[in-house]
Amino acid sequence: MLQQSRVRIGIGIVLLLGLGAVVWAWSTSGRESTDDAQVDAHLTQMSARVGGTVTKVAVDDNQLVEAGTLLVQLDPSDYQVAVDKAKAELADAEANALAAQSSVPITSTTTTSNVTTARGGITQAQSSVAASEKEIEAARARIVSAQAKLRESEANAAKSARDVERLRGLLAKDEVSQQMFDATSATAEAQKATVDSSRSQVAEAEAGLRVAESKLAQAHASEQQAHAELQTAQTGPSQVTATKARAAAAEAHAQQARATLAQAELNLKYTTVTAPVRGIVSKKGVNVGQVVAAGQPLFAIVQIDDVWVTANFKETQLKEMRAGQRAVVSVDAYGGKDFTGKVDSISGATGARFSLLPPENATGNFVKVVQRVPVKIVLDPGQDPDHRLRPGMSVTPTVYLK
Repeated sequence: MLQQSRVRIGIGIVLLLGLGAVVWAWSTSGRESTDDAQVDAHLTQMSARVGGTVTKVAVDDNQLVEAGTLLVQLDPSDYQVAVDKAKAELADAEANALAAQSSVPITSTTTTSNVTTARGGITQAQSSVAASEKEIEAARARIVSAQAKLRESEANAAKSARDVERLRGLLAKDEVSQQMFDATSATAEAQKATVDSSRSQVAEAEAGLRVAESKLAQAHASEQQAHAELQTAQTGPSQVTATKARAAAAEAHAQQARATLAQAELNLKYTTVTAPVRGIVSKKGVNVGQVVAAGQPLFAIVQIDDVWVTANFKETQLKEMRAGQRAVVSVDAYGGKDFTGKVDSISGATGARFSLLPPENATGNFVKVVQRVPVKIVLDPGQDPDHRLRPGMSVTPTVYLK
C-alpha cells in the first residue's frame, strides 16, 4: 500500500514537471531574452578649442544644462589683442590692395598714351626727314645754278676786262672815243660786281645746303629717338601685366589678412565654452585658475532626453530577430519595472570584433565560443518623463519574435 502511494506520488511529480515544462515552453516560445544589456545614451565629451586660464566655471557635477548654457569662461585678453592686431593688418592690406588696383588703369592709360605719342613722333620725324631731303635737293640745285651764274659772270667779267685793255690802247691812239672807253670800263666794273654777287649766291646756297643737311641729321636723330620711345612704350603691356600681378598679390594679401582676422575672432569666441546640447554635466575636471590646453577634456554631457537599450544577444538567438519587432525591457534599478519598445537595428558585427584586441582564430588553438551581437532597442516615447533611465543601467530585454 505504501509502495503504491509512493508510485502515485512519483507519477504526480513527473506529470507536474512535464506540465511545467510544457507551460514554460509555451510561455517562452516566440521570444528571446538576455540579461546582458544596458541603457545607452549619447555622451558628448566637452573640451577647450583654445588654451588659456579658466576665469569662470558656471556649472557643477550632475547639473542639468540647456543647449547654449555657459559652462566655462577662459581669459580672453590674449585673443582680444590678436583680434585687434589682425584688424590693423587687414586695414593696411586693404589700403595697399586699393592703391594697387587704382594704379592698373593709370598704367594702362599711360601706356596707350605713350605708344600713341611715340608713333606720332615717328611720323613727324619721318615728315621732317622727307622735308629736309627736299630742302637738300633744292639747296644743291641752287648751288648748281649759282655756280653756273658765277661762271657766266666770271666769263663776262673777263671779257669786259679784255675789252677795257684793248680799248685803253686804242684810246691812247685816239682811235676810240673817251665815252666809249668809259662805257666799256663801267661795263667791266658791273661785271666784276656781278661776279661778286654770284660768288655770294654760291656761298649762300652752300650755307643753305649745310643748314638743310643739319636739319636732316636732326630729323634722323628725332626719328631714332621716336623709335626708341616707341620701343619703350611697347613694353607698356608688360608693365600693365606686372601692375596687375602686384594688384592681385595685394588682394591675396588682403584675403589672407581677412582669414587671419576671422581665425582670431573664432579663437576669441572659443574662450567661451557653451553646452552644445541639453543634458547632465558629468565627470567635471576643471576649476577656476586652471590653465587648460586646446583639446583638453573638461567634462562630459549626457543627453538623457534620448536613451535606448543595447542588448547583447547570443548569435543563436538572432535567427528570427528583425528590426521593428516588439520588445519589453525590465529595468533592475526600478524593481523590474517594464518599458516597452521595439528593435531598431542589429549591429553589423559582434561585440568581440569591436574590442581593443579582436580575437585571432588563425593560430590553430581555436575554441568555439558563442558570440554576442549588439541589438539596439528604442523605447516608446513618454514612458520616462522624469528621465530616470541613465546610461549604464542593467536591464533585461525580451524581444517578441511573433
